[in-house]
Amino acid sequence: MSLESKQFLTELTRLFQKCRTLGSVYITLKKYDGRTKPIPKKGSVEGFEPSDNKCLLRAIDGKKKMSTVVNSKEVSKFQMAYSNLLRANMDGLRRGTKRPAQDLP
Repeated sequence: MSLESKQFLTELTRLFQKCRTLGSVYITLKKYDGRTKPIPKKGSVEGFEPSDNKCLLRAIDGKKKMSTVVNSKEVSKFQMAYSNLLRANMDGLRRGTKRPAQDLP
């Protein structure tokens, strides 16, 4: 499901709250050039001009999938809101245990 950036952040907050006790949320971020079809292996892509730089964000909890596309003009504003959301909801992380170093023969 593709959402607007503000709507994506509110749904992501709900997803974090739902998965707080049990479950995981997977978030991916990648560059997006606006293509909706894959590039053919042979031949060239005719008539396709990539627009301005965009970012594609996806969030998945195993059942629910959502995504948004952020334009380069909105990136700084979205990044601030996104980082605040991550700081607020990543408090349930456990610290890893260190393993003792093995003695080398």
